[in-house]
Amino acid sequence: MKSVWMILITGLTALTLAACGQNESDANTISISELTEREDVILSVTSEQSFVFDFNIDDEYKEVAVWIEKYEAGNLVDDRLGYMTTQAEQNGTIIFSFSENDSENNNSFNIGIAVDGAITSMSGSDSNLTDLEKMSSVSGNIPEKKAVDNGEVVLASISYSQDEDGIQSLTTDFYEDAAGHMNELEEYELTYLLKAEFIK
Repeated sequence: MKSVWMILITGLTALTLAACGQNESDANTISISELTEREDVILSVTSEQSFVFDFNIDDEYKEVAVWIEKYEAGNLVDDRLGYMTTQAEQNGTIIFSFSENDSENNNSFNIGIAVDGAITSMSGSDSNLTDLEKMSSVSGNIPEKKAVDNGEVVLASISYSQDEDGIQSLTTDFYEDAAGHMNELEEYELTYLLKAEFIK
């Protein structure tokens, strides 16, 4: 499993380097990666949920930090699940994969940051989860390119609910202004937010 994860990160690093010729309008932004069919297949085999983002930043940014926040019924219960940082270059890729509720009632995740041919990655889990198999889940991510110069950025979410009437993903407004729409998280028993921050 770890070797497949490293092969995937290496392949996505090559994709990022090929996209280095971005124009000025891409400066200081992050967006969903356009993956090949093969990359999509590899991700689907190795995880149940996955997200890949490309970023383009100016030289003034020195580090990138990525982490997961965990919320229960809208209340923050863990603000640094899987926290990691690495040096930032002008272009890079952030990879997040997630596998649900294994035999020990854990949700496991992998986070990787590929920058200038170097890869920083970590694996972790959220343990002692119960009744997830009785819940519906939904995921979402930033709808398009997003500026990175306003502090923390919510990149993606995975939410769980027992609502018998169905479950909807977070609104586009949430990804544009998470602080102003945190009440949306109250609709879910459990939510994971994948966040990033680019540090000068």
